[in-house]
Amino acid sequence: MRLSTRNQLKGTISEVTLGSVMAIVKIRLDGGDQIVTSSITKDAAQDLGLTVGQPATVFIKSTEVTIGVE
Repeated sequence: MRLSTRNQLKGTISEVTLGSVMAIVKIRLDGGDQIVTSSITKDAAQDLGLTVGQPATVFIKSTEVTIGVE
C-alpha cells in the first residue's frame, strides 16, 4: 500500500474498546511508552479485525497541531 500521508507511526495495538457506535483504539508506538489514541467507528474496527497485540500503523493527516501548557 502506498499513501501520500507522510506522518506514519508504527506500533502495536494495546487496547480496543468497542462502544455501541464508536471504538477507541490505543496504539503503543515502537521504541517507547508513547500511546496514540484514535476514535473510529465500531464498524471500521470490526472490519479491520483489530485485536490487542496486533501490529498497526498510525497515519496522521492534519493541517493544524495544537499544543497547550499551564
